[in-house]
Amino acid sequence: MDDKNSRNDNKQLINIIQSQYPRLSKGQKLIAQYIINNYDKVAFMTASKLGETVGVSESTVVRFANALGYAGYPKLQEGLQELIKNKLTTVQRVEMANEDYSDDSTILSKVLKSDIDNIKATSEDMDQKAFEEASTRILKSRKIYILGMRSSFTVAQYLAFYLNVILDNVQLIRIDMGDPYQQIVRMNEEDILIVFSFPRYSKQSHQVAKYAKSKGAYIVSITDSSFAPVAPLSNNILLAKSNMASFVDSLVAAMSVANALIISVAMKETDDIKKYFHDLEQIWEEYVVYE
Repeated sequence: MDDKNSRNDNKQLINIIQSQYPRLSKGQKLIAQYIINNYDKVAFMTASKLGETVGVSESTVVRFANALGYAGYPKLQEGLQELIKNKLTTVQRVEMANEDYSDDSTILSKVLKSDIDNIKATSEDMDQKAFEEASTRILKSRKIYILGMRSSFTVAQYLAFYLNVILDNVQLIRIDMGDPYQQIVRMNEEDILIVFSFPRYSKQSHQVAKYAKSKGAYIVSITDSSFAPVAPLSNNILLAKSNMASFVDSLVAAMSVANALIISVAMKETDDIKKYFHDLEQIWEEYVVYE
């Protein structure tokens, strides 16, 4: 099974394991049984941790992934993550965190490493052409709408804040300002919607994006997977990894992508930015904004 096919078969992964079960070795059958019963935990386990838990060697875990047609254990793990990431309840995520972060002395290093891995994977997998197209579309659009629900709102707000420094046609969709549909009712095909969507995917984000699509807007989704609910509605998808075995969402990669978009747009508007900040500096000095 190549990578593309493995992605397409993620939802049938448990069925694949069950169908291959009779042909597996004794050690591999132990792994299969454990995954079927605990796939939500295995999705965030290393190969060595899974082997230790089941009572087999790490190499047996790797051979198990190969037996299912995956290029290696990381690819099998990705399939499991796609399978469960939108299904994990907060309670389940807390339970996983209790197992992975039980040693307080290693929490900082583990969390930082996870965030670093997310940024690294995002950098390696980013579609540069899609990124450049998103940056160009932002500048060409009549109006720029930015959407992020729940924890994603922080990243959306950050992007809106800095794009407002560069441009004067940015609107952050705010739930605390009332009906989100009312805020985009004048949207048309000359506009762009940038939507942040990460597990557990907000149903309202999908609904607002669907409405924006019906209005003809160009949709850029910054999300963790091409299987995310908002993906089929998108004209452009920028993938940002968010793997974190915790009830806390890891959005550092999404923040980095937002940073990159801001800088990309800014570099195309250098002269206007210089004038803007020159005017601001005079205001700040007059009103003693900074110490």
